[in-house]
Amino acid sequence: MTTVRITRTALTRGALAALSGLLAGFASLTVAELVSAAVRPEASPVTAVGGAAIDRTPAGVKDWAIRTFGENDKIVLQLGIVVTLALFAVAVGLLALRHRRTGSAAVLAFGVVGVASAVSRPDSTGPIDGLPSLVGAVAGALLLYVLIGKLTRPHRVAGEEDEGGWDRRGFLIAATAAAAASTAAGAVGRALNGRSAQDAVASREAVRLPAPASAAKPIPAGAQPRVRGLSTFTTPNNKFYRVDTALVIPKVDANSWRLRIHGKGVRRDLEFTYQDLLNRPLIEREITLCCVSNEVGGPYIGHARWIGVRLADLLKEAGVKPPSRGGKADQIIARSVDGMTLGTPVEDVMDGRDAMLAVGMNGEPLPFVNGFPVRMLVPGLYGYVSACKWIEDIELTTFDDYDAYWVKRKWAREAPIKTQSRIDTPKPFGRPEAGTVMVAGVAWAQHRGIEKVEIRVDEGPWRPAQLADQATVDTWRQWTYPWKATPGGHTLTVRATDGTGETQTEERTKTVPDGASGWHSVVVTVD
Repeated sequence: MTTVRITRTALTRGALAALSGLLAGFASLTVAELVSAAVRPEASPVTAVGGAAIDRTPAGVKDWAIRTFGENDKIVLQLGIVVTLALFAVAVGLLALRHRRTGSAAVLAFGVVGVASAVSRPDSTGPIDGLPSLVGAVAGALLLYVLIGKLTRPHRVAGEEDEGGWDRRGFLIAATAAAAASTAAGAVGRALNGRSAQDAVASREAVRLPAPASAAKPIPAGAQPRVRGLSTFTTPNNKFYRVDTALVIPKVDANSWRLRIHGKGVRRDLEFTYQDLLNRPLIEREITLCCVSNEVGGPYIGHARWIGVRLADLLKEAGVKPPSRGGKADQIIARSVDGMTLGTPVEDVMDGRDAMLAVGMNGEPLPFVNGFPVRMLVPGLYGYVSACKWIEDIELTTFDDYDAYWVKRKWAREAPIKTQSRIDTPKPFGRPEAGTVMVAGVAWAQHRGIEKVEIRVDEGPWRPAQLADQATVDTWRQWTYPWKATPGGHTLTVRATDGTGETQTEERTKTVPDGASGWHSVVVTVD
């Protein structure tokens, strides 16, 4: 009986030690959240460690995460960090039960990881970014030391040692108070951090986009065939794909936002406010964007009507010349407020295409998730080399002198969009009925246009699809094919030919280093 009683006591103390570790970890995070309100929200440990993890993840793993989790990859990463922290906290609590000082020191050591992550981020403002992690770790270490003390110090009541040799009542009081204080600290921290976001939201709501000096041509009436299951020609803002490394979507106040242009070949540095850009002649264009992480047949492509300032005009004002005219710089490094860097060929920006700093999307100011207040886009190039969101700095340099974020991670320096096509309907493993089945989808080769789309059923001959009207060479193009479907299993395959006469290759390649290639196929069973 005595042995069972001792075992139960040990199990209780072990469970409470694990709880102590969790409370210490919770306190570390909430205190850090409160301190980050005085520094900046991006310096909070979960954001800093998550960002550092993204920075150090191999390109292949990132590509797998996007392919597996889609736009939920950030949520999965954050959940993974929280679960890892929880497991670490439990282990530290159990360690502290045997070695009180060592366990508390382990909390401090993990805080050092947060400090190192915060100060090493591309958008770090310096050592001050490490303060939230440091203060949070100290708070967690002290709390763990106190709670474990309640579990390990003999406690006497009325002159006799309490049963079990530890202070139950004192532990419960300390644990309850710690949980309440930590919750309050986290709530206050979130509220304070939310104030800057409120200013940004207010600045966006106050924007009234001017009429463009050069309006987009109307979308042809025949650009959107009426086929169920076919993607809409214009992608609604709330359905536009999102692929980036930002764990927390930056909310930038347009009133304080600034853009600087500087670097090689710049005759004079320029700086613009948001209102400066709105006051300039704006262009409005139909442009389809595509992510390099888009697999064959994938969803990371979308179309919108954009309004903004022609980027080539700003570069010319700064005295920049393209390399073909003797310019010193062949690369533009666009920097985002979150530290992301994208490298774009100067020649492509200044060759006459509608490269712009966009301020509007589908008739409204840019949504925050799509880059408010200003983003860059260059037709014909994958987003990772052209579509910098939340842009705040443009530096002229050379490809030899500087590798942008993704290039350092083994992606190609230059990345023109490959000719691709996709079957939207019927869906893979669909079961259409025998008879005429409308096969439909989209094809794209931005800045070259689509001249032909062909469909093959099983291993039969290629048949021409009916092309919808083309808006511009910078947009995707819809297509349809009435298929006389016969019962049984069939494979439908599509391929496109661009405006230069080049037909997309059958050869399958992965997205790394410069975009996927290959024909898209779907397998269906006709009833």
